[in-house]
Amino acid sequence: MQQEITAAIQKALAALGLPVGQAGVSFVVDRPTDLLHGDYYTNVAMVVFGFRANNSRKEGSSVRADDIAIKVKIVGDTPVRHTFSSPHELAQHLKKELHGKIDGVEKIEVAGPGFINFFLSRDAVVAEVQKAATDASWGSNTLQQGKTVMVEYTSPNVFKPLHIGNLVGNIIGEAIARLLTAAGAEVKRINYPSDIGLTVAKGVWGLRKGNLDPGDIAQLGQAYVLGSAAYDESPEQKAEIEEVNRALYARADPELDRLRAMGIETSYAHLNAICKTLGTTFDAVIFESQSAPKGLEIVEQAEKSGIFEKSDGAIIFRGEKEGLHTRVFVNSQGLPTYEAKDIGLFALKRAAFPSFDTSVTVTGKEQSEYFKIIFVAIRKVFAQETVGKELRHVPTGLLKLTTGKMSSRKGNVITGESLLLDLKEAAKEKMRGRELPDADKVAEQVAVGAIKYAVLKQGSGKDIIFDPEKSLSLEGDSGPYLQYALVRARSLIKKAIDAGITDATPDGEHARDAIEALVLDRILLHFPEVVEHAVRELEPHYVTTYLTEMAAAFNSWYAKTRVIGGEYPSYALTLARAFEHTMSRGLALLGIPAPEEM
Repeated sequence: MQQEITAAIQKALAALGLPVGQAGVSFVVDRPTDLLHGDYYTNVAMVVFGFRANNSRKEGSSVRADDIAIKVKIVGDTPVRHTFSSPHELAQHLKKELHGKIDGVEKIEVAGPGFINFFLSRDAVVAEVQKAATDASWGSNTLQQGKTVMVEYTSPNVFKPLHIGNLVGNIIGEAIARLLTAAGAEVKRINYPSDIGLTVAKGVWGLRKGNLDPGDIAQLGQAYVLGSAAYDESPEQKAEIEEVNRALYARADPELDRLRAMGIETSYAHLNAICKTLGTTFDAVIFESQSAPKGLEIVEQAEKSGIFEKSDGAIIFRGEKEGLHTRVFVNSQGLPTYEAKDIGLFALKRAAFPSFDTSVTVTGKEQSEYFKIIFVAIRKVFAQETVGKELRHVPTGLLKLTTGKMSSRKGNVITGESLLLDLKEAAKEKMRGRELPDADKVAEQVAVGAIKYAVLKQGSGKDIIFDPEKSLSLEGDSGPYLQYALVRARSLIKKAIDAGITDATPDGEHARDAIEALVLDRILLHFPEVVEHAVRELEPHYVTTYLTEMAAAFNSWYAKTRVIGGEYPSYALTLARAFEHTMSRGLALLGIPAPEEM
C-alpha cells in the first residue's frame, strides 16, 4: 500500500510538470504517529515548495519562495501556469487529483501546513490482516535480492573472557544479518577473533608470571589483567611483554607458543558456547594471526607503488590527502598494526567470497574515524576489486549497567557470560512456582531476550543503559514483554481452536462491516514497511520499537475482546493469528527467542 500511494503521488507530480526520482522531489510516505491522522501520510506538498523555491533561487527566478508556479497540462498538450500560494493549497490540489485513484484508500484529508493523510478502507485493512495471518513470507522484501553481503561482527580477543562490548556487537551484527537475509541477500557471517598481537602477549606474559592455568577461563582473564597492569606500570615489564609479542609473531619460543595455543583453545570454546546461546553461527572465521602476515605483505608491496610511505622506520598512510589523518600500518619494529591486519582481513574475506556486493563491519563507535581511513586505504590497494562494492561500518555503543558489577564470578570483570548467567538466574527466580516442562531452557530464552531487546531498542552508536531488573519485566519495554505477548496469543489461538472456532466460520464476512477499525489491525499492516526501513538503514531498532507498539495494542485488545463466545470469533481468531505470526517473524529477525510457555 505504501508503494501504491507513492506511485500515485509521483504520477500526480509528473502531471504538474515536477521532476520525480533521484534528481527530483524526494518525499516521504509513512505511517503517522497518531492513528487519528490516518494510516499513511505524506509531506510531498511541503517538500515541493522547498524544492521549487531552492531551484528558483539557483536559477535567479523572480518567483517568490512562498509562491510556486507550476505547469499544469489541462487541455491536450497545452500547458498553463498555476500558482499555489502555500503548501496547504498545493496539498488540496493533490488531494483532488488522488481521490478515487488508489485502491484501498477510502478517504484523503489535508492537515496542518500541508500534510496529506490517507485512510484505508475496512476491506483493505482486513485483507492485510488476513495476509499477515497466512503469508509465509510476511515481512520479507526484495531490497537485497541477488546480492551477497558479508557481515563481520563479534570479533573478540580470544585470550580472555568475552566482554560485554563483544556481546553488543554480536547482538547487533546478528540482527543485521537476519534483516538482510529477509531482504533476499545471501548473507555471509564472518567472525574475526584476535589471537595474536600485544593483547595476547600481555595474557601470555601474565600466565607465565602468575603461574596461572591457561585451561581455566577465569585465570585466563586474570592473566590478561596482570599483564595489562604490568605493561602500563613498569618500563622493564613493558619491554618484557614487547619481547614476548615479537617471539609470538616469530614463533620463536615453544613454551610461549604452547601457552598461547592453550589459552586460545580455552577462550574459543567459551566463545562458541555463548554464540550458540545467542543463536549465532558463522560462515567463516578468520583469525588475526592469518590476516597479520597477509596484511604485512600487501602493505609492504603497496608502499613500493606509493600508496603507503616510510616514516621513521614505519610504514604509514597519509590520510590528510583524503581529508583524514595519518595512520601507522607497520610499526618501527616491522610488525603489522591493526590497520595492516584489516588490509589482510579484507584480502582474505574477498578470497572467501569474491562475488560479494557489500561488506559490513560491526564494531564500537570509537572506531568510526578509524574505518573511514581503512576503507579509503582498501579502495586504493584493491582498486579494481572494489569498484561498485559497498563498504559500511555500523557503530555500536557502550553497554552501561545501572547496578555496577553484576557478578563476582570473574573478579572485577563483567563478562558477557556472567551477564547472561545472572539474568538467567534472575529469570528462574521470577518463574519460581510455575510448572514449566523445561524451566531452565525458558529462563535462558528470557535472559537472551532481555539483553537483546535492551541492545536492539537503541539506534546504532548509542550507549545502552542496562537495568537488569527492568529488563526482565513483563510490564512493557522489555524483551520478556514481547515474548509474553506472543505466548498469550498462542494460548488464545489454541483455546479458540479447541472451542471449535475456525477462520472460515460465516461471521468472517460480516466482520468487515460490523467491527470498527482497531488499533491492532491498523498497526499490523505496517510490518513489511518497518522491516524495509530497517534494512535500508541497517537499523534493527525500528523493528524493536514497532514490535513493542504492536504488543501494547495486542494486550489492550486482548483485555477488551471476547474471542470464545464473542460476536465475531472468526475475525478475532484471524487477528490473533496475524499478531502471532507477525510477532514470531519480528522476534526471529532480531534473534530473540520465542518461548512456547513462560
